[in-house]
Amino acid sequence: MQFLLEVVEILTNYVRKTFDRSTKVLDFHHPHQLLEGMEGFNLELSDQPESLEQILVDCRDTLKYGVRTGHPRFFNQLSTGLDIVGLVGEWLTSTANTNMFTYEIAPVFVLMEQLTLKKMREIVGWPEGEGDGIFSPGGAISNMYSVMIARYKYFPEVKTKGMAAAPRLVLFTSEHSHYSIKKASGENGHNNLDSVHNRTKCLFPLVFCLQGYVPMFVNATAGTTVYGAFDPINEIADICEKYNMWLHVDGAWGGGLLMSRKHRHKLNGVERANSVTWNPHKMMGVPLQCSAILVRERGLLQGCNSMCAGYLFQQDKQYDVAYDTGDKAIQCGRHVDIFKFWLMWKAKGTVGFEQHIDKCLDLSAYLYNKIKNREGYEMPQHTNVCFWYLPPSLRGLPDGEERRERLHKVAPKIKAMMMESGTTMVGYQPQGEKVNFFRMVISNPAATRSDIDFLIEEIERFGNDL
Repeated sequence: MQFLLEVVEILTNYVRKTFDRSTKVLDFHHPHQLLEGMEGFNLELSDQPESLEQILVDCRDTLKYGVRTGHPRFFNQLSTGLDIVGLVGEWLTSTANTNMFTYEIAPVFVLMEQLTLKKMREIVGWPEGEGDGIFSPGGAISNMYSVMIARYKYFPEVKTKGMAAAPRLVLFTSEHSHYSIKKASGENGHNNLDSVHNRTKCLFPLVFCLQGYVPMFVNATAGTTVYGAFDPINEIADICEKYNMWLHVDGAWGGGLLMSRKHRHKLNGVERANSVTWNPHKMMGVPLQCSAILVRERGLLQGCNSMCAGYLFQQDKQYDVAYDTGDKAIQCGRHVDIFKFWLMWKAKGTVGFEQHIDKCLDLSAYLYNKIKNREGYEMPQHTNVCFWYLPPSLRGLPDGEERRERLHKVAPKIKAMMMESGTTMVGYQPQGEKVNFFRMVISNPAATRSDIDFLIEEIERFGNDL
């Protein structure tokens, strides 16, 4: 018990420092330094047990050399922040250490999941009492569920006979969609994924029909990973209804906007979708992992994935076996992802999540307005704030190959200096033919305008002499 109390002290100290802006976002070391056991931190496993005192040291060092993703100046990922109620939910979940596959071993958690998913479907806009859903390990798996369920809906014989029982299927998605759509297409035996660019949208299903394919599935992205762009869901839904195709909305990033009356218009038409991915661990600040796949038609999840394992899902149990969720899932063992989310919802209320979403987008607007006319910055216009920083040495150069080559190296160099100093972190990437640019996403409720100002000051400090 003393060991546990000391671990709690380590954790509370870590949380306290996470919100302290005078501390670093990370104490960066290169892989070889950590592997070499610097400062006594030894990652190698031993044959003999070590003392609890050493285990406590290992706990402290693990947190010391990790990244404080809850720090107000960590902007590197879509999932940031450290919600205390959510953290408590994760601790209690680990203490319970149970599995989500049957009601008998996770009765309260199963009911929490069912009621929370019902609430989420209502927020999407589906009629009360309709639909189904399940929490999965992440948005990529939720998107995979959507492809599997769509195929089962149209060609259920594939479940027992394989892809030879289906015609040549084609799936559609936008060029900026998440890579998991392509992955789900390939791993489900569909090599025909078409990325729609500026093609006349009402013609592309017809083209494939004439080529002998069967258009089956369209993915609309609600909040792309890089730009935060939203596909026009209503327009896409019109095409899906015309050609009898499954419409999936990947709202892994943007789904949280449904909680905001001010911003949910970006997902207009989502209620017409057949399935929706929604990751509360992103915009809503729930601790990782927490991703839901929502399905409008009840029974498809069960039908697609059920294998009727008699040793787990006995039909003669003395309670309603409809509450056994395991046969709806791809997994057998399934982590309890619901409790932290349910507990946060209880603590914040729907209105609290709305305030959280609105604050994050207000901060994004503040950053956008701060740099749109600032010397040394260039930016496209999207929901995520994406921008190039041009050091003074590049500002007089005409747009051309030399400028592009030099600008391409700026963001990685500034990011490396950020990590070395540990003061802040923001992501960068190329997109298509574009040179590397910074991608700013804000989902941490602890961030303020002063943190945005600090980020800009650090970019200019590190980049001024490049």
